[in-house]
Amino acid sequence: MAQPERVAQQYDKKLRWGIAHILSTYNNTIITITDITGTETIARSSGGQMVKSDRLESSPTAAMGAAKKVADICREKGINALTIRVRARGGHNGPNNPGPGAQPAIRALSRMGLRIGKIEEVTPEPHNGCRAKGGRRGRRV
Repeated sequence: MAQPERVAQQYDKKLRWGIAHILSTYNNTIITITDITGTETIARSSGGQMVKSDRLESSPTAAMGAAKKVADICREKGINALTIRVRARGGHNGPNNPGPGAQPAIRALSRMGLRIGKIEEVTPEPHNGCRAKGGRRGRRV
């Protein structure tokens, strides 16, 4: 009988929300946690802070390390639930799909005990803005 009461106590806890902005490129993964308005930064970390060599900055291991570091800071500041916004480079000349660190970062955040609300993809999309490089007939190899 003690088990259901414990579960009820867990959900009675007041949720304090934050937003996790995950910029995942092929060269790095940057995680920034802000308050719900998105104006005040609470914690930030990147894959480059976790590894020594440049080629490993975008690796899933580095992204998980950055996510763990950010989750610890969030716990200290009292945030226990996150809305996640995943972003790739995008725009008029970057790839539109996120790098290899995005999914492991989200997984690590949820494993650290933070509640995950909504996961949205916010990569910027060009609306026929700048002309793409390569000329009229494209890049000839």
